[in-house]
Amino acid sequence: MKRIDLHTHSLCSDGAQTPSDVVRTAHAAGLSAIALSDHDSIMGVQEAMDMGRQLGVEVIPAVELSAQSDTELHILGYFVDIHNKKLQDTMAYALQVRNERQEEVCRKLNEQGFDITMDELREEAGGNDVLCRAHFAQIMVRKGYAESVKDAFNRYLSVGCYAYSNRQALTGPEAVSLIREAGGIAVAAHLHLIKKPDDELREYLKSLIPYGLDGVEGYYTDYTPDMEQRYRAMAQELGFVISGGTDYHGANKPHITIGAGKGNLEIPYSVLDGLRQRHQEIYK
Repeated sequence: MKRIDLHTHSLCSDGAQTPSDVVRTAHAAGLSAIALSDHDSIMGVQEAMDMGRQLGVEVIPAVELSAQSDTELHILGYFVDIHNKKLQDTMAYALQVRNERQEEVCRKLNEQGFDITMDELREEAGGNDVLCRAHFAQIMVRKGYAESVKDAFNRYLSVGCYAYSNRQALTGPEAVSLIREAGGIAVAAHLHLIKKPDDELREYLKSLIPYGLDGVEGYYTDYTPDMEQRYRAMAQELGFVISGGTDYHGANKPHITIGAGKGNLEIPYSVLDGLRQRHQEIYK
């Protein structure tokens, strides 16, 4: 079976992994296609696509947009035009807001007695402009404040924790609309992190359809079999396509392997066929 991974990251990895490295890792893992879907950034997409052509790995131009929410709302955009001016301008603004968010996280950690600076965060990011919670987590592990990246998130950085900041550049409708304006299709990522009961989640997703929401993530590293079944049934009911990916972040999430998640995730190429078909239906 041809396998794919439509949710991968380079800019929020370990600071040393380039977009080309992500494609090389995918090639070594035997994947046929990936989407490089960095957080609020399209900076690495062209490099990944160029490397994909060299290695015979299909690279889908993508992005993962963070949106305003009481919990976490991330919208994946597939087949986006990375040269679209509104997308480029909005990503520049989103990057500014993202960095302001990390400054807030840093201040909150300092208030709790953690000796961490923004300069350390930038160094951890390896010179990348995109600063992420995962970079904080790596610093916290290195300084002995947390046992692992996952531990740092669970105790300090996730929704509901003191150091979490929900400052975001876009609302959900704005994120979905932006993806459509950039020629892409919009997919709601990791539905369990939205943290709504299924009936409320269904209604919330329905509310985004008028803005152009096209699908949901039906395969994901942390989904249980029950979640997969429920979310795919919800997608069918609402007329959504499904996507799937591991949320690979390199060494910043060492328990996640590209294309396989925690070891047992297999995303068939037919998922990409479905996304491509929906894209062609919209933009024919």
